[in-house]
Amino acid sequence: MIYKNEKLSKYNWFNLGGPAKLFFKPDSQFDLENFLKEHGIKEKNIYVLGAGSNTLFRDSGFNGIVIKLGKPFVYINMLKDCKIEVGAATLDKKVSDFALENSIAGFEFLSCIPGSVGGAIVMNSGCYENDISKIFFSLKAMNFNGEIKSFTKDEVKFFYRGNNLSKDLIVLSVTLQGKVSNKNNIEKKQKDFINKKKESQPSKIKTCGSTFKNPENKKAWELIKMSNCKDLTVGGASISPKHNNFFLNNENATSLDIENLIKKVKEQVFLKTGTNLELEIKIIGDK
Repeated sequence: MIYKNEKLSKYNWFNLGGPAKLFFKPDSQFDLENFLKEHGIKEKNIYVLGAGSNTLFRDSGFNGIVIKLGKPFVYINMLKDCKIEVGAATLDKKVSDFALENSIAGFEFLSCIPGSVGGAIVMNSGCYENDISKIFFSLKAMNFNGEIKSFTKDEVKFFYRGNNLSKDLIVLSVTLQGKVSNKNNIEKKQKDFINKKKESQPSKIKTCGSTFKNPENKKAWELIKMSNCKDLTVGGASISPKHNNFFLNNENATSLDIENLIKKVKEQVFLKTGTNLELEIKIIGDK
């Protein structure tokens, strides 16, 4: 389905952002291929949206095409040798639960990643000393010209919150590699991670997770706290008292409020600590 001037606030966890010039939800891989062959070559301003858990769309919206993979790209298949094939739009938590049910270890941390598997690949998402690179085996993607590309674990070089893949790729499916283990042990590890997250991170509020990347050998939330930023506000935007690297939309914020708060914190942390914080969330659209 193709929508014109679709409100992007419906598709991200901040519930913010203006309209997209074109918003496309493909009914199938074939539908996506045809759309890209028609629009992808002409319109290079394309953003692929996952679960919207780390995206801030600007108030002006996005003057291009936003592509969001939906139900046809949500599936999990058990393969041999503890491999799992996953559609790119499948939520990370669902994959973790599937692995638990099949007594496959290595996926427990995904229960704490608030996004989809495609996004996890793009961001090399991780927590608690685990990330997607450690269980990655291969993937299938489509470029903006509608051509299918496949990559093995030897071809994809992951680094902290990223990888070496071209930016004009839409991840379609991913094969992940685990190992056989005791189901009770897997469940205990998964629950430990979930409880750890509940204790340290805010939930059921309008936020997009970690705002800044952790600098090497440092924690972004600690730098924000020691720089006396934790009580800063801009309009309807504030910082979570539970985790200072989580920025909040207190129901009445604009995207600009969030962005100005980010700028304010970044400046104050640099003045206080000399550390230049880098964004982990994506800010999309024209100012």
